[in-house]
Amino acid sequence: MRFAAIADVHGNYLALEAVLADIGAQGIGEIVNLGDMASGPLDARRTMDALVALDAVHVLGNHDRYLIDRPPEKMGSWDRPAHAQLETHHLDWLRAVPKTTVFRDQVFLCHATPDHDEVYWLDTVLPDGTVRLSALDAIEKHAEGITQSLILCAHTHLARAVRLRDGRLIVNPGSVGSPGYRDTHPFAHVIEAGTPDARYAILELVDGKWRVTFRHVPYDHETMAALARQNGQAELAAALATGWIG
Repeated sequence: MRFAAIADVHGNYLALEAVLADIGAQGIGEIVNLGDMASGPLDARRTMDALVALDAVHVLGNHDRYLIDRPPEKMGSWDRPAHAQLETHHLDWLRAVPKTTVFRDQVFLCHATPDHDEVYWLDTVLPDGTVRLSALDAIEKHAEGITQSLILCAHTHLARAVRLRDGRLIVNPGSVGSPGYRDTHPFAHVIEAGTPDARYAILELVDGKWRVTFRHVPYDHETMAALARQNGQAELAAALATGWIG
């Protein structure tokens, strides 16, 4: 069993295009998508057209939910411009996407944690804004009741793999389209991937054990940085150009 996991595309069509090409070049035919597909001041329409047409298993991210559970005037600065680009059929498609699912009986999929789409799982934010690996006890607490041997999550845009004490593996593939952002919950902090590359993961079951390979894919990130800058998102433009907020 071998497949690819993508997440957090955030309307970055060129990054998605590069990742899908790389997945094909690796000879991989199955893909799971962990959500946050369109929101961002980039190219939501082309991104959603590609994802709707993609033969993949999808789960809903928090930013996907924001596009369908509130009016535009109550949306944030990443969601409102994406919503303006999308057609009714895109939003109807999102409404049918589950919040969690199981892939091929062996892989549990969610966006953030199994119960909450806005909570970091593998990372913890300290009051001073430091972001670090979560304590194992806290990670395992969120995994209670999940019987699958592989668990996939996203949301933080940081690629990580954590082996639980019972042998289960939790993997965040990193972000396809957004290598950095600033947030205020639960405390003010910055996420920075350090390179502008698009990211995804390859998961493979070999002799009963899961192996993970993190892929960094170069693409025309300067074009997307210019689009973010044009749309008034200077920090996202910096992240897209360099992998750093500033």
